[in-house]
Amino acid sequence: MSFWSYWYFHLPNFVLAAVMYTLLGRMVLGLFVPADWDNYIWRFFRRVTDPYLKLVRYVTPQILSDGVVMVFGVLWLMVLRLGWFFFLLQFGLAPVGGQGS
Repeated sequence: MSFWSYWYFHLPNFVLAAVMYTLLGRMVLGLFVPADWDNYIWRFFRRVTDPYLKLVRYVTPQILSDGVVMVFGVLWLMVLRLGWFFFLLQFGLAPVGGQGS
């Protein structure tokens, strides 16, 4: 089974996973550094995750703190990845395990 055989599954899944793990990295690093830190890694984490967090903040109650919004952001990304898999699986388009080559 080739990567390119299921590119329509793997590419969106990869992008969602990259944002999810970058958000997790930002959460962990945020425990140790100030929010306005000027390090290039911190700026990268913010640049990648800020647009997604704005979207999550839009659908999340305003009373919740930014840390809780980040946790919900990770959870929503997990749900999106699983939803994408099951959506494709329903139509027989998802990669599934089988006999070895």
